[in-house]
Formats: sequence, C-alpha cells, structure tokens
Amino acid sequence: MKIQNEELKEITDLWNLKPEIKKMLSKILDDNPSEKPVHLFRYYSPDEKQNKVGKLEKIFSQKFGSKYALAVNSGTSALISALVACGIGPGDEVIVPAYTFFASASAIVVAKAIPVIAEIDETLTINIEDIEKKITPQTKAILPVHMKGLPCNMNGIMKLAKKYGLKVIEDVAQAAGGTYKGKFLGTFGDAGCFSFDAYKIIASGEGGMVITDNEKIYIRAQSWHDTAACWRPNRYERERMPGELFCGENYRMGQIQGAIALAQMKKLGNYLGKLRKNKKMLVEQLIGKLKNFSFAPIHDIDGDCSTSLILLARNAHEAKEEINIMKDKGVPAGGIYDKTVRDWHIYKFWEHILQKKTPTEEGCPFTCPYYKGKLPAYSQEMCPKTLDILDRVINISIYENWTKKDIKTLSEKIVEADRKT
Repeated sequence: MKIQNEELKEITDLWNLKPEIKKMLSKILDDNPSEKPVHLFRYYSPDEKQNKVGKLEKIFSQKFGSKYALAVNSGTSALISALVACGIGPGDEVIVPAYTFFASASAIVVAKAIPVIAEIDETLTINIEDIEKKITPQTKAILPVHMKGLPCNMNGIMKLAKKYGLKVIEDVAQAAGGTYKGKFLGTFGDAGCFSFDAYKIIASGEGGMVITDNEKIYIRAQSWHDTAACWRPNRYERERMPGELFCGENYRMGQIQGAIALAQMKKLGNYLGKLRKNKKMLVEQLIGKLKNFSFAPIHDIDGDCSTSLILLARNAHEAKEEINIMKDKGVPAGGIYDKTVRDWHIYKFWEHILQKKTPTEEGCPFTCPYYKGKLPAYSQEMCPKTLDILDRVINISIYENWTKKDIKTLSEKIVEADRKT
C-alpha cells in the first residue's frame, strides 16, 4: 500500500514537527517515483537514498567515533541488546545505580541476570566505592548511567572493570553528546546505549542506538535486535562465527523514526552548545552569592550536557522550602525525591525488583539454578545515601532559548530565594 502525501501531512500535523524534520520525512516520499510504494521498512530498500536508518547509523558512528552503530526501537531495547551481546545472562550479576529510570534495571532482568543496586554520590551518578563493595564472583558487568546529562567517573569505573574483569555497558539515555575528559560518553565501555524518546536530547518519539568498537558484540546485538536476520548479508546462510545466530527479538527501527532522529542528530552540536553557554552564564552569576545551597559536584564540567543545574541543600526541609519559593518567582525549579510520588527513577519505587516480580510464577531469574550467589537484600532502605542526596536536590532546568536578560533575571530570583530560606 502506498503512503500518500495526505498521510504524511497527517503525521506532521499530529506531531507538530519542525521544518527540518518535515523536510526529512518528505524526502522519504520524494526520493521515489510517485508510482512506486514508499519503503518504510528498515532493510531491503530498493534505493539507498531512502535508507534513513542506515544513514543515521553511519552519521552516529562518525560523530561518536565508534566502529559500529546499531539503531533500535528504544533505549530499553538498546540496553537489552547490549547486555545480551556482551554475554550477560543466567547466573550473572550486573551493578546498576539506585538513581536511574527503572528500565536500566529492568533490562538486566530481561537479560536473565540479577540487578545489584549501588548508591550514588553527590554527582548524581554511581558511587565508585559502593560499586567495589558490591562486586562478587557472580558480577559480570557494571551499568553506569549518565543521569541528567552528567558524566559518571568513567576513569574510576574502567579501572574497576579492568581490575575485576567486568564488562561495562553505558546508559547514555539522558546524555547524548556529553563527554568525559574529552571523550564522548558511550565510548568508554564495551557498549554505549542511547535513547531517542520524546524527553531525550535526540528525540524521534521512540528509538535508540547501540554503539561499540567490538565486532562480535555488534553482530550479536544485530542478531538479538532482529531475529528474522534481515541484517545478515545472506539472511539464510549458516552461522559465520560461533554465537552469531540465536533466538532474539524484533527491535528494529523504522524509516520514519530514522528520518526524525537524523534531522535531530544534525542539530545536536548547536543545541548542546546553547545549553552549555546558558548554564555557564547562570553559574557564573551565582558563584559566591549562595549562602544556604551549594553546586553539586560534576566529574567533568566541560562534558556536562547542561540540561539541568543541580543545587544541594543542607537538608530536605530547606530544599523543599527553596523549591517552593523559586516556583513562586517563576524559576523552573523542582525536586527529585518526593516520598509521596512513585517515581520510577528512584530505586525505592522499583517494586518490580524489590519484590522480585516476574511475568511467570517460577520467578526467573531470581530463582535461576545457574545463579550461585546470594540474592541482594532488596529493600526500600537499602541505599540510604542515595535517598538523602536526592532529598536535598534542587533541580533547575536549563533552556536553549534564554537571553542574557533572562539569565540575569533568573539568577537574581535564585539568590533572592536563597536569602529567604
């Protein structure tokens, strides 16, 4: 069935897409003679000009300096594909931070491994000391998460990984384009996983990406993301290398998502540049003026995506008082941890994990006979340092369209709120 221009108009009207994205979608139609059907499937494109997903992978790989890039249908799919590709499975443990969206931990369970939840520190990223405390003979990998565009201590993590022979799978869902010591996040470990959903830096509605320098990991990720094996040079030929073929899923990205992500990708540098400039200007105007709050430390200020400014109060009461004052003044401020809100970005509300919930009664992977370790003592109080830190956070959103006047006014309001606390 052909997709008509009227249908494309319905899509663009529904999403209220910007001109550059509309243009990219239009090309999917315009690259074909009108009598031919539009090819929206990721593979077997009769004309390579149509293959927006393939072009996205190529540009993504070039941008981040990775040998391989694989587009998938979500950030969660990227994590699962990477875990499976790295050989994570029954009997294994994977260490994940207590502050991240639940999908980071869920992906580990889907891969049939056990999530081990570690504390964060005041950078809002995983605590290096707690990682080492929680390494056991069953530990197979570390899954660091660059929350709110803030880079993890990748030098420390890679040092631990080397010491204990662990895989590292980076969750870069909220930090596309962020760096650490001049190197892109997602390129330190065995694989980097990105999300393109509506709330991410690169947004295509849904979508994700796996990047790696390891050919075997790349091939195995392809196998998991498309069990129909459309990705293979000769789809039905025998296995070319041990571990290439196995029963997987369908996590393919479609051409519409690819076209949107491609348009967004082209704006990445400019978008992050504006955010970083505005955050730097705001911080400079606040330095030395805050009495009751401090700037949260950052492992690499230059590598921060700058989507948020994180302040830390002395206690939860002062943080909430400050947030309310700021909101009344029109400051885009908020907290992170609210005991009354079941926020799945905080481990305390991951009842799926804490109660070891599974879709079937046998309880796999928590009851897996291949698992020879002692299950983590899951509880809502297992990471008290994380809850204390998140309870003291004041999160101020950064916007790329701020003017110098906006930032000056904003800084004055923040200082005024600080003095009233």
